[in-house]
Amino acid sequence: MNESVLYRHIGKPIFFKLSPETAHHLVIDGLHTASKVPGVTSLLKGMYGVPHTDDMASDLFGIHFPSPIGLAAGLDKNAEAVAGFSAIGFGFMEVGTVTPKGQPGNELPRLFRLPPDEALINRMGFNNLGADKMAETLGKLKHRSIPVAINIGKNKVTPNEEAHLDYAKCVSTLYDHADFFVVNISSPNTPDLRKLQHGDELSHLLRVVKQEIATQATKRNTKPKAVLVKIAPDMTDEELSYTIQVINQSGVSGVIATNTTISREGLNHPSAQEMGGLSGKPLKERSTQIISSIYKQTAGKLPIIGSGGIFTAEDAYEKIRAGASLVEIYTALIYEGPEVNRKLHRELRKLLQRDGFSHISEAVGADHHTL
Repeated sequence: MNESVLYRHIGKPIFFKLSPETAHHLVIDGLHTASKVPGVTSLLKGMYGVPHTDDMASDLFGIHFPSPIGLAAGLDKNAEAVAGFSAIGFGFMEVGTVTPKGQPGNELPRLFRLPPDEALINRMGFNNLGADKMAETLGKLKHRSIPVAINIGKNKVTPNEEAHLDYAKCVSTLYDHADFFVVNISSPNTPDLRKLQHGDELSHLLRVVKQEIATQATKRNTKPKAVLVKIAPDMTDEELSYTIQVINQSGVSGVIATNTTISREGLNHPSAQEMGGLSGKPLKERSTQIISSIYKQTAGKLPIIGSGGIFTAEDAYEKIRAGASLVEIYTALIYEGPEVNRKLHRELRKLLQRDGFSHISEAVGADHHTL
């Protein structure tokens, strides 16, 4: 029985009988515990790891990414399973969202599966143990085999006028432990957070974050670490254009497109009525459209990480050809299991070869070059 059959016929039926959040904790706790047992990460790598191939590796923001496929934020909120996720074929991963102080998040239930739609709805509300605890956890990791981005946010009780202080605090607390940072201003589950995506508030926030990163780099006599901004898929074209203009002018390193959506278009499952952010298949087209718009608006000069609805290599390839240099998955891992990375990597290479590309970077934005 191969690994994908193992998950589909044994693992997934067990997990899907549990509540989504119970299953989530089971995976994170299991990977956290397993990685402490000698030989287990090597076993996971043997079962699910992705072979290193030069055509799929890339360098971005001064960081080496062994594969273009990463794990989106939200699954490993407290950076407890970095070793485990690193062993199952990801080229990088985001941890968090983390806030300065720990907070419980929203009331249960707050995570819902929509199997016919191959989607999830969550209204977790940045539940996490806080920046100090994450720093302690990451500080115990002896070795990291893939880049780790720390996704930062503000505490629920912090008013928007003081949000910049929360983001700066996360940077100062976690600076030594991040390969790069992601500023999350696009979760629909923290009241008024998305208002930070626009105009002067966004400009001020990014200026403060960049200043804090520069301060921390100066203290260590090193180059400042990269910072990206994660945006929502629910902006109008005009709002998106203005937001990207502000992001571009701020001098940050790139953008992640996109976070979850509040749209419920075309859903069939009864849980579609639940409040929260929708991820998975229904988000695929909108996130790809946004990637394409950003690439066009910035003439391909602002690096993009594409996220939203990636289940197959074709889904990932669409985002890459639209302008994404890297991509992230989340919901596909829940539905397809850990074998998904190996499959994506293998099939993505075939698509590159089919189109005559010798390296993944040649495909980035290819749809714009052939117009």
